[in-house]
Order: sequence, then C-alpha cells, then structure tokens
Amino acid sequence: MSLAKGIVIAAPRSGSGKTVITLGLLAALRRRGVVVAPAKTGPDYIDPAFLSRAALREAVNLDPWSMSPARLKSLASMQAVGADLLLVEGVMGLFDGAADGSGSTGDLAELLDLPVVLVVDAERQSQSVAPLVAGFANWRAGVRVAGTILNRVASMKHERMLVNALAATSTPCLGAIPRDANLILPERHLGLVLPDEVAAFEAFVDTAADAIGDYVDLDRLRALASPLTEGDVPPAPLPPLGQRMAIARDDAFAFLYAHLLDGWRAMGAELSFFSPLANEAPAADSDAVFLPGGYPELHGATLAAANHFKAGLIAARDRHALIYGECGGFMVLGEALVDKAGQTHAMSGLLPVTTRIDRPKRILGYRRLVQSGDLPWPGRLRGHEFHYSSARQSRLPPLFAATDARGEAMPPMGAVIGRVMGSYAHVVDAA
Repeated sequence: MSLAKGIVIAAPRSGSGKTVITLGLLAALRRRGVVVAPAKTGPDYIDPAFLSRAALREAVNLDPWSMSPARLKSLASMQAVGADLLLVEGVMGLFDGAADGSGSTGDLAELLDLPVVLVVDAERQSQSVAPLVAGFANWRAGVRVAGTILNRVASMKHERMLVNALAATSTPCLGAIPRDANLILPERHLGLVLPDEVAAFEAFVDTAADAIGDYVDLDRLRALASPLTEGDVPPAPLPPLGQRMAIARDDAFAFLYAHLLDGWRAMGAELSFFSPLANEAPAADSDAVFLPGGYPELHGATLAAANHFKAGLIAARDRHALIYGECGGFMVLGEALVDKAGQTHAMSGLLPVTTRIDRPKRILGYRRLVQSGDLPWPGRLRGHEFHYSSARQSRLPPLFAATDARGEAMPPMGAVIGRVMGSYAHVVDAA
C-alpha cells in the first residue's frame, strides 16, 4: 500500500499552541476528505488521546530518545499506510531534547526527512519574529523549516507587521491565527486534562478547525509535505506480559502506548480490558494483569470502594499471574494513597507502599532501566518518569536500577514481591 506524505508541526518553545493548531489541522483537513494519520513526538500520553479524537484515527508515539531509528521509521511508515498525510506534533521547542541533548523534535524530523512547520506565538512581538524564524530555519542543516503559522495575532495591523517582517526570510508564512480565548485547553498537574473532561470537546475541535480553515493556506501546507520511505524491519516488540493479558483502562488508567498494544497483539497475546473505576475485576483466566499509569489520585475514594476490582487482583496474585503496575498503577498496587486534600484511601495492598500527592514534587525525565523482576522483557529498557506523587515503602527488592538520560545514577525504582511488581517508570522500549 502507498504511504502518506508527512510533515511535522513544531514550535520555538512549549506553550506556543501547537497542540490546538494540530487539532485544528487534523479536523480541517478531515473536512476536506483528507485521511490524516496523527503522531506525537516523545513519550506523552495525553496529546495522542486528543489527536486520535480529532483525526478519528489512533495516534502513535514516536519517541526519538527511547526508540531506535529502525523502530521510529517502522512505526512512522506503518502509521502512514492508507493515509494521505502523516501529521506529527512535536514536543517542547523544536530543538529541545533530553538532558543529554538528544531526542528532540528536530532529531525526529531529520531522521524521517520530514519538513517542519513552525507554530510561532506572536503575542508581544512584531518584527522580531523574522530573526526568530530565521534562526530556527538556519540552526541545523538537516532540519528543514518549510513554513510558519503565526498564532495569537492581536489584530490585522499586527498581522501585517508580522507578515511583512517574515517576507525578508526564506520561510513562507502559511497563515495567522487571531488570539481567541475559545482556543485554550484546560490543564492540570501532568499537562492537559483528558479529552473526555473537556466540555463539548467536539465543539472545541470544530472551533479550532474553523480557525484553521479561515486563516491557514491548507493547500500550501499539504504541498510542503515530503514522502515517507518504507521503514526497515523493526526490532522485535517488547513481549507481552502473558498469553492472556488483562489491562486496566479508564480515566484512572489511561496511559497506554499504541505501539505496545499492537506489538502484543501481533505476537498472539489475547488482550482484555477492564475498568477499576466501574469496579470490574481482571478476567478470571488472565495470566498477566497490567495496571498502566493515569490519574488514580483523582479517584481515590472510588478505587478504595472498588472491592470487586481489588478482590480480582488478589485472586490473580494467588493463581500466580504476573501483576505489573506503572506509575498510577504502581500507586494502586500499594496499601494506601494520600490525595491532594490529605485524605487517605485504601488501595489493593499487594505491595507495602504508601503514595501521596498532598506534598507535590515534580519528578520528570527519561530513564535507562535495568530490571530485576520477572518481566518477560530484555534486561535493559528505556522509559520515562513524570509524576508529582511520592512513595514510601519498606525495604523491598526494587524493580529497576535506573540512570537518567545522561547516564547518572538514580535511586532504585519500584518494588517486587514474587510476581507482583511496579514502579513509577513508564517503559517505552528495549534499550
């Protein structure tokens, strides 16, 4: 099958509005009958959920720090099959990466040989936009900044000043989006809220699509896209945790990577899903249970009262199923969770761990991991950590030895009791 052409939507810095612009582009192009395949640079879980809803097609993560070049090329080409355009949203600023300097949106664009459209927040500047865009366009020879979209433009006069300034550069302006309070997405401590929590989400996307349709030259943008090349044979995916995997999935356990699920299905695993918030237990015949990350701290009372769910976890442990929790899932495997208001909620009690978020401290970064548990994965893994809660635990064997992106030693992560294990790390791929 033919592969879509591709383009990357990036920005000079975080907070420039690239997620809203990308949502609007997805919906506006879809209105025109264009089949757009969405992707997100980096390990973020929340933006892909928004992109999937806007595109009516599941987004995939492309993480140039955690994934090998072969994995990235393969995932990008698979995502592009059957589509007209692969639209990749960047992360942070175009050249911002991990602590070791690698893993940026620019790295991904260069690897995939895709052009970049730079979303520039024009608020509080005018002619200075020209050296800003020229600097990004000329910073790195392998990264092609092919166009700009100006965002949060104050007036027609402001737009004329910006566009006239950009005329002195070699980077065309594809459009200018007026400042609009209706084009702001709500946020919380881990970033954007989930799509289901945005009031009238489809109406919001329609508003963004209207703005893109009115103010951006979509034909010119599509003409900038470059063909994707078919990826090489990728490395083997991480093996499934079991032949019959029960996976928690609801608003408290929403952080799942599409590439892992697809890989497990391709390897023949039977995946079933259940909702702890609805007091559902994992399938009684499952030989592995996966509790992914999410927002259990927002649902402490509901999870504490979910006795059928907790009994199902205990039954899974007693039949020696592998039980694995990441971040929020690790919190729920513990004895108690202390929420932001200081209220203590009883969790499953499978690990002697208490987590709390009433004294928030942000922990964020990529991790190199060496596992010591019974996970059927390679010994060395790559992932990331992003949370505001902290854990107090007894002297249990840790699940992972860890270093940061620079290779500097981190404290051991997580805990293991038999075949029950978890940590704050979100695993992305083998090292």
